Amino acid sequence: MSLSPAAVPLLLDWYRQNRRDLPWRHTRDPYPVLVSEIMLQQTRAETVKPYFHRFMATLPTVEALANADESTLLKLWEGLGYYSRARNLQKAARTVMERHGGVIPADFDALLKLPGVGRYTAGAVASIAYDIPVPAVDGNVLRVLARLTGDDTDILSPAAKKTAETILAPLVPIPGAGDFTQGLIELGALVCVPGDPRCGDCPLHLLCEAKRAGRERELPVRIVKTKRRVEDRTVLVIRCVAGDGGVKIALRKRSAEGLLGGLYEFPCMIGHAAPEEVGKYLADLGLTCTAITPLPTAKHLFSHIEWRMIGYAVEVESIPASVEDWFFADLTELDDTYAIPSAYGAYRGYCFG
Repeated sequence: MSLSPAAVPLLLDWYRQNRRDLPWRHTRDPYPVLVSEIMLQQTRAETVKPYFHRFMATLPTVEALANADESTLLKLWEGLGYYSRARNLQKAARTVMERHGGVIPADFDALLKLPGVGRYTAGAVASIAYDIPVPAVDGNVLRVLARLTGDDTDILSPAAKKTAETILAPLVPIPGAGDFTQGLIELGALVCVPGDPRCGDCPLHLLCEAKRAGRERELPVRIVKTKRRVEDRTVLVIRCVAGDGGVKIALRKRSAEGLLGGLYEFPCMIGHAAPEEVGKYLADLGLTCTAITPLPTAKHLFSHIEWRMIGYAVEVESIPASVEDWFFADLTELDDTYAIPSAYGAYRGYCFG
């Protein structure tokens, strides 16, 4: 199984004429390239753009990221999801400061040793920032190659990625390694899309085995084996009007390890609780409720877990001295200080009445 070398100039010409104007493409500085690649993992480019701008404005250098406090880092990442990416990115920055003199290494193997950097990210940074001829294989690239070569291997299998790297390695050009990497990704994002590819717009359609065989909608093969575990939760948006007239909202910080580790959330009850159960639960904690109002249901999907949520807006008379591991934050702090994950996005607006 192979790909014709004729694909390389066709792809490069197409990319240079059709690439999207994305902010991380305006530089070959390895730091913003690394930041963008970590942000783009499992996240669309249009979603990433405002996060990238804000992140780079606040933490413009490797040193700034290495020295940032956790609350600042997580606030910058708020809503982007997969927060372990942010923590690993900071660990990588600290490793660069400690072992590489503050310079992101121009070496694939050294990049691969940075926390949170896998083969794709190492290949992307090496090729885009340093024009090193190594492949970078993500989901877009796997889809493009499966169609071009007519390969029906499950693209979620480790074998598919290894095969893709073997096919691409001798084709990565110098100069132009970065454009080749980004061209394959761009082709998958804009033309060779899932389901119904736009073959008429593809610069490689004459080289495509799937198109020749009429199998472009059948490929790639993608077998999802993991079923998500379902968890029912009751989300409590608890408001208290303080003596000065300001509104405070109950929050708690999740443990540092595990799902959404170290982030802030609204207090929750496991399972779906009835209003009277919510009232009793809060009364046992010393809170006097003046209103418990049902909120719409919501669902959030993680990679292996599905949260099915119901919610209540709760008004309480006063804030007791101590309520488990909760604390009450000013409304302004929801925007400025505390990173609340997008899993609770359906309920965040109810903080404001």
